[in-house]
Amino acid sequence: MNSLISQRLDEAASVIENLRDVTDDIATIASVIIDRMSVGGTIMATGNGGSSAQAMHFCEELTGRYRDTRPALPAICLCSDAATMTCIANDFGWEHVFSRQVEAHASFTIDDSNDATICDDVLLVLSTSGNSANINVALENANELGLVTIGLLGRDGGESANLCDHSLIINASDSAAIQDGHQVVLHAICEIIEAWVAEEMAEEVN
Repeated sequence: MNSLISQRLDEAASVIENLRDVTDDIATIASVIIDRMSVGGTIMATGNGGSSAQAMHFCEELTGRYRDTRPALPAICLCSDAATMTCIANDFGWEHVFSRQVEAHASFTIDDSNDATICDDVLLVLSTSGNSANINVALENANELGLVTIGLLGRDGGESANLCDHSLIINASDSAAIQDGHQVVLHAICEIIEAWVAEEMAEEVN
């Protein structure tokens, strides 16, 4: 039993330690999210299985709070509404359970300089394989609508890697270890976002 525990800890520690090599990528993803939120964009997050729980976790950190009390931030989890998901799966197929919601929630503004339609929203997907059909159909739809697409992925990134504007790939074979790494990345992003909000609030006071 102790050997199983040690193995689990070793796998998680190895993945997390390797994240030190991609801190620039984490910072870039956080900056993109901040840029979109600063102009009124909404963050949509989704995943399957354990990754869906992480997507929900991330959204509650934004709409509620991560550590500090501050204004609520706009985030929608696309895998937390069972009625919506089962309706879409029944009527359109499981591969569309997220893409239909992206279509429903995406918001648009008009660029007065050239009358172009702009979407400031973000789709963040979590996948340990990058090959989930419902994730990739959602990414394709998000790209067509003009959302910024971000992937926290595993193994070699799968098909999702080519569909994301920004991605962070944890090259490990164990799904649990990949998810351990993804959770640390999500919390690091939350740290950066809350530091940004605190700075904005301090500037307003001054």
